[in-house]
Amino acid sequence: MKKHLLLSLIALITLSALSFSQQALFGGANIISPEVNPDNSVTFRFQAPDAKEVKLTGDWMPAQGWTPGSELMTKDDKGLWSFTTAPLASDLYSYSFTVDGLRNTDPNNVYMIRDVATVTNVFIVGGGKGDLYQVNDVPHGTVARRWYDSPSLGMKRRITIYTPAGYESSKQKYPVLYLLHGMGGDEEAWINLGRTSQILDNLIAQGKAKPMIVVMPNGNVVQEAAPGESTLGFQKPTMQLPNTMDGKYEETFKDIISFVESNYNVITEKPGRAIAGLSMGGYHSLHISRFYPNMFDYVGLFSAAIMSDPKVTSKVYDNIDATLQQQLKNGFKLYWIGIGKTDFLYKNNVEFRSKLDAMKFPYVYRESEGGHTWTNWRTYLSELAPQLFR
Repeated sequence: MKKHLLLSLIALITLSALSFSQQALFGGANIISPEVNPDNSVTFRFQAPDAKEVKLTGDWMPAQGWTPGSELMTKDDKGLWSFTTAPLASDLYSYSFTVDGLRNTDPNNVYMIRDVATVTNVFIVGGGKGDLYQVNDVPHGTVARRWYDSPSLGMKRRITIYTPAGYESSKQKYPVLYLLHGMGGDEEAWINLGRTSQILDNLIAQGKAKPMIVVMPNGNVVQEAAPGESTLGFQKPTMQLPNTMDGKYEETFKDIISFVESNYNVITEKPGRAIAGLSMGGYHSLHISRFYPNMFDYVGLFSAAIMSDPKVTSKVYDNIDATLQQQLKNGFKLYWIGIGKTDFLYKNNVEFRSKLDAMKFPYVYRESEGGHTWTNWRTYLSELAPQLFR
């Protein structure tokens, strides 16, 4: 009897300790945040009984200059703060909390993304374009982080490459989209923030896009790899890097093409190559495609940073009009330009289109709502990919 009582007591203590440890591990009460409601409104919750003020900031809120808008949350008698949005359109959204002036991520949401040195939580509202950003029950491609030798830069560099479902067992040659990030980004930007693999998996499965390889290089020529992925260790990300938009990346881009065409089963002529990029990557795409005017049949400029710096001198930026004329003479299938109506680069893009118009240089123009945001760039990739390699 005593033996049974002792075993029962041990079991009770063990169960109690396990319960306590699990509660500590999972953060106490089971708080659901964010919660997407049936009408596509979203409820956010944050436990902070001693806080005086908690605000919710989200990229769907009207921005105040460069700063997203915010909303005050309401506190209940148990110290739980909450806020419910109006119904949101289908998309991927990011958000954070501000607690008594201090920025916080959501402890109840493990899904986060890094944009330069800022980390935010994310969620998806389905039922529309957000479905493209979900992992759905379709054949999935492979995402690899490879290291390649860049003789022009004298270093090994890291690159992210998406290959479509079936690539490993196929004998066919695939077309390639070179997809370039913006200032402060790296080879992780498009695959994480841009949801490239989900978008391509879903578009290919729906028959809307041709199976293609997507190459996402690091556009910062002084970096081996993304912060935390190189020999520099856990270095803080920054936008202030040497050799940014000075022609060096464009000059050395052939190292990337050589690596891809030597290591992957790809089409090695112009009809099988596309290049596109956002912001700084749009600037790079513009200049790489005209500096090598017979290299790409498809070009995409997303909110392109089309601006000249009189302090920068490079052979890449010489004879811009002449090389654009040569690109036109050589011919291409698609030159695609997209930008938001409130993007700070809008005027620069208007001026560039005026130049193209004067040359009778054909292009497709897409003007969207909003500004310089990943919301737009994911949309542009979703719209451009189906038009490639047709």
